[in-house]
Amino acid sequence: MTIADGPVAGRVDVHHHFTAPAWLDWAEERGVVRRDKLPWWTRWDMDTALEVMDKTGISTAVMTVAMLGRFRERAERQESAKIALRAAADVVEARPERFAFFTPVFLDDLELSRWSLRHGLDELGAVGVSTRTSMDGVYLGDDSHDSLLRELNERSAVISTHPMEVPAGGKDGGLGLPGMPPFVCDFLMDTTRAAVNLIRNGTLDRYPNLSFVLPHGGGFLPYMATRLELFGGHLTPAIEPGRVRDYLHRFYFDTAGPMSPSSTPTLLATVDPGRILFGTDWPPTPAQVIADVAAPALDGDPALSPELLRGINRDNALRLLPSLDRGSGS
Repeated sequence: MTIADGPVAGRVDVHHHFTAPAWLDWAEERGVVRRDKLPWWTRWDMDTALEVMDKTGISTAVMTVAMLGRFRERAERQESAKIALRAAADVVEARPERFAFFTPVFLDDLELSRWSLRHGLDELGAVGVSTRTSMDGVYLGDDSHDSLLRELNERSAVISTHPMEVPAGGKDGGLGLPGMPPFVCDFLMDTTRAAVNLIRNGTLDRYPNLSFVLPHGGGFLPYMATRLELFGGHLTPAIEPGRVRDYLHRFYFDTAGPMSPSSTPTLLATVDPGRILFGTDWPPTPAQVIADVAAPALDGDPALSPELLRGINRDNALRLLPSLDRGSGS
């Protein structure tokens, strides 16, 4: 099915990973990465992206800019981000009806984040920002992030979040559970911890103009909503039980991974259906999984009416990011 056909025409994908070929060239020249040692999903190219999008009815994909090397010096990190953001902007310039992008912010370097806001949002036209749910064990919403969140609040920013770290606690002090890839379970926990941290630290109250997008259906957050109501008073600071549902209605949730007849009813019963967004997690989630499993499961989900499905596929994202409203795609 293409975007010209059927009820899913014009999907907006808010969860599309972009590893710029130009960034890989730059990083490899500096010995930061070896292309042949990187995962297969770092081989992003526009033709393949458009092929996947056309096959699954996606009119517009919002790219999260990936930078796989860890730099210590700010100058190197800024140059890394500059290369990657320029590449993302070039993609959008080439196909403005098909692509948009988030500019990254860095939880461990607020000055670099402010540069990225000016360069990515103001100069290159990013539609929002992206950030990790945690970094070095410090979760989004920590007091150290307040000045950055204040500036984002003044911009009424859309903040796409994504886990990248595995919580400690494995065998012999290792990370995660041996033999289990982190994306199966640990990433979902990292997202859940970040969301709870944003609630208990009062971030959602202090900065009401922020729109946080939680990936993978919000991790475990919708499933444990009642538990949070019952035991939120044991947290420090405590969460007022009667406000848990209000807080959960403040987040946006993408469909990458979790949507199924077993998970959709919980999500619909817990969060505002108008805040559920279509997401693929491509290319880490392979094209055949999206086209043959995930998208058909969403479209055929018995819990979703045609109106809800249209909202998830397109309308909810356009309300959140109105600059993406570019017609039916091409």
